[in-house]
Amino acid sequence: MIESFKHLEELAKDRDLAEVFLETDAEEHGVPAEDILEALRKRREVMRDCIVRGKNGGQSMGKLVGSEARLLNEAFLSGKTFLDPLTVKAEIYALSVMGENSRMGVIVAAPTAGAGGIVPGMLMALEEERHIEPETTVRALVVAGGIGSIIALSANISGAAGGCQNEVGVASSMGAAGVAYMMGGTTHNAIQAAALAHKNTLGLVCDPVGGLVEVPCVKRNALFAVHGLTAAQLALAGVESVIPMDEIVEAMVRIG
Repeated sequence: MIESFKHLEELAKDRDLAEVFLETDAEEHGVPAEDILEALRKRREVMRDCIVRGKNGGQSMGKLVGSEARLLNEAFLSGKTFLDPLTVKAEIYALSVMGENSRMGVIVAAPTAGAGGIVPGMLMALEEERHIEPETTVRALVVAGGIGSIIALSANISGAAGGCQNEVGVASSMGAAGVAYMMGGTTHNAIQAAALAHKNTLGLVCDPVGGLVEVPCVKRNALFAVHGLTAAQLALAGVESVIPMDEIVEAMVRIG
């Protein structure tokens, strides 16, 4: 069992991070690595499908959101956006997933429904824009899930229990590590990406309007998908978090 990020770094130094997580899962739960990968291939397809559906918009169950992905996608297609395509697609895809969630569509909770747009927004946009093989994205989902599982050992991944730092913050951290992995980063790079993303979400509150996962959750997913991409870029350039990831998680628990 991987008990901490310090333990992970020691265990996975100079090794493929996804492979380490797959081996650990197989040892702990008796599930072969290929079965885990196949399950995540299906989840990647669900992510892709809900992005495609969600781009068209449609009113949410609570009638507070619904047009965000469609409006941004239309602006992008007509050349009215000014950010680079990777960033804009990450925003569109995150909004698309959250739109589907608000309409009770099928999504992948990563790690929760309220933060479910961040990981697919980041990873699917990167796959598309940088022409990355889908199987690499699947392995990045292994990494993202592994990062989330270590956080979950000591933290309750629930906005209601500990603030949106526990949902959007954790999702951004997971996605940042996955992006670092997809771009050929080391285990150290991935953990640093997770730390940079996570520590800059500490204190983010859960403040839903009307008790639904719509406002501010939907737009927050787009914003923190970009946050995670930035954290990965910094880590891959050699920028590091002064505070270790394990201490960041401990701080999140205390704040929550």
